[in-house]
Amino acid sequence: MWKLKVFVADILPRRVDAEDMKFRMAELENLVYTYWWVLILKKIQKRNTPDYKTYIGKWKLEEIKYEMEIEGADVLILWNILKPYQIYNINEELRDIKAESWDRIDLILKIFEKSAKSVEARLQIELAAIKHMGPRIFGMGMELSRQWSGVWSKWQWETNTEIMKRHLSKKEFAIKKKLKEYEKTRAVHRASRLRKNLDTVGIVWYTNAWKSSLLNSITNKKVLAEDKLFATLGTSVWKMFVFTDPEKWIGKEILLSDTIWFIQDLPPALIDAFSSTLEDSIESKLLLHVVDASDPKVEEKIVVVEDILETIEARQKKIYVFNKIDILDEERILELKEKFQDLNPIFISANSKIWLKELKKRILDEITHL
Repeated sequence: MWKLKVFVADILPRRVDAEDMKFRMAELENLVYTYWWVLILKKIQKRNTPDYKTYIGKWKLEEIKYEMEIEGADVLILWNILKPYQIYNINEELRDIKAESWDRIDLILKIFEKSAKSVEARLQIELAAIKHMGPRIFGMGMELSRQWSGVWSKWQWETNTEIMKRHLSKKEFAIKKKLKEYEKTRAVHRASRLRKNLDTVGIVWYTNAWKSSLLNSITNKKVLAEDKLFATLGTSVWKMFVFTDPEKWIGKEILLSDTIWFIQDLPPALIDAFSSTLEDSIESKLLLHVVDASDPKVEEKIVVVEDILETIEARQKKIYVFNKIDILDEERILELKEKFQDLNPIFISANSKIWLKELKKRILDEITHL
């Protein structure tokens, strides 16, 4: 794949500390690297409120544009979700150096598109793109009417805008209709599992918690495990066998429903577009919330996942699984156990296979008593 040169930028309130600035920029950089782009420049600006017209301000945009032109950067990516007129004004400014600007959701959708394998996943991405791009019709209408001028220009812009609104509305309706069929199929599968007395456990996690490594370890199946954001997309169901009487080789089969990751500041429209995929998590009997215990922002990321679960009304009992303890010292583990004792977490290492039997037993116990 041809690698674009990317400039990333962010603005933060003046009160934000250096650690938060570093975290936000690192997450944006990870998104860029996931898409196999070359990150060449980055810029952080301290200001309390975004600029109304260009988000980052006229002078900062001119400074970034100058550096992009010197370095041959193709795309300017901004952390936040931009207003339609902001992204339009920035792109207008970058037009003469043949560059363009995206916000973080544009980038996530591109990564989604690259990762999608199933027809359903591609439909969900298309729906998410429509929801994100819809408000930008103003700029698109202006773009289509550039060749017009004089008394007819306003009429032509309004015509183009209305045409695009109708087109996107029809497209959204058609996609939702197709996704309904997948929802019905998934509902049939869930009903079938209930008839067979198969309990399902949903897995949720903030991206990069090594969830796939955990699935590999407790199901003995080969799951894609990459150190990349969004390495997997969509829903898969895996089988896990737990011995109830090891001497007689008697046990219980439990299904693990693996769905999409979570990340901070996901807009409601994006969550809504993936609602059919998230249904399996909502309908699961129990949830495993997999946490990266080595992450310095562990508490904030737990809150992000919990907030999204509340948004989709997934309120069933949860087991908090703190992963990656093999790369932590004893002091840090004890600190985490004390800090999060109210969550009653279990501490494991998927890679080193530490406390996995205990995790499976915990899952079985919780399922049995629900």
